[in-house]
Amino acid sequence: MTVTSLLSIVLFTLHLSDDMVRGFSTPGLDNFTAVAILVVFLYGALLLPGRLSGYIIVFLGSLAAAGMPLIHLRGTHIVETVRSDGGFLFYWTVFSLGVTGVFGMILAARGMWELRRGRAASV
Repeated sequence: MTVTSLLSIVLFTLHLSDDMVRGFSTPGLDNFTAVAILVVFLYGALLLPGRLSGYIIVFLGSLAAAGMPLIHLRGTHIVETVRSDGGFLFYWTVFSLGVTGVFGMILAARGMWELRRGRAASV
């Protein structure tokens, strides 16, 4: 789960940077919101492994990653974007975010389930 979360974070930063280069987002101080979200995702993945709060944070971060293809691939100019210079990287990043996001959600849900089963067995 940690490796999947770290991979999602790297892909998120690549994707957000590509969005800015393409003009979908504007560079500025409002990008610190994304920084804060990614720091919380990183904190949950690295400092809270095996804890319910860590699993919840990773699940929510993975849900956001899984949502990237849904958000971007439904856009009206997606075909032009993918066919433009750097379109391969754009599409690959969005597609990979979706894969790592869904997988991260599965791993986090499984971890929460294991925690619940472990507590029920110890009571």
